Amino acid sequence: MEIKHEFDGRKGSFFVEEGAKRIAEMVYVMAGTKKMIIEHTEVDESLKGQGVGVKLLEALVEFVRKEEIKVIPLCPFAKATFRKRKDLQDVLN
Repeated sequence: MEIKHEFDGRKGSFFVEEGAKRIAEMVYVMAGTKKMIIEHTEVDESLKGQGVGVKLLEALVEFVRKEEIKVIPLCPFAKATFRKRKDLQDVLN
């Protein structure tokens, strides 16, 4: 499964496409140059239970570590996953 990243300078997302349709997506917005707010995560019913949301979050964390960006998870899914995964918490604001 290929996770893609799209960013327009202010908003962005990590996503999985099938054909031309996004079947999983984690949306964020930048709050300054070094702070990111995760707003929303959505995974298509066909992918439920496969850990796709976690894979999206792991891709996002890998990106923010490289860019030295801190994360504020407003999305309930991302917030819950950060709470469970101590190995990802270094990126939290």
